[in-house]
Amino acid sequence: MTLDPQPLAPALAAAEAAGWTTVRLDLDGVRDKAGLMGRCGDALRLPEWVGGNWDALADALRDLSWLPLAAPAAGRLVAVTSWRAYAEARPGEWETFVEVLEEAVDFWRGSGGEPGFAVVLAEPEAGRGSDAGAPPRTPRLRRRRG
Repeated sequence: MTLDPQPLAPALAAAEAAGWTTVRLDLDGVRDKAGLMGRCGDALRLPEWVGGNWDALADALRDLSWLPLAAPAAGRLVAVTSWRAYAEARPGEWETFVEVLEEAVDFWRGSGGEPGFAVVLAEPEAGRGSDAGAPPRTPRLRRRRG
């Protein structure tokens, strides 16, 4: 996972060229944990048992057997977009969310032979959205809370 914001198009193009399945997780308008979990559920097509729980989200991202693939994929890339407003409105929740994503990336990196899993915090296209031109902010991680 990269915490340095990246342009979206090149990241998606590189992943798709490598045979990865890509998912865009757009956080535009998300202002609380319930909204974040709902958006994750919709974008990632999470099983209903995930609900609004950090640990369940972490478990689901370490066991991707529930994620349908049209064809065998070399890996999966989640591009998180429009994330700055949420990160600023709920810094503690944002840090926990980033920790969950990092743990999933680390898990799949160490799984050996399984498809990869990567996350990129994507910058909006130049001149678009409220994030345009804003300096990158890298969150500090803390231990996950309920």
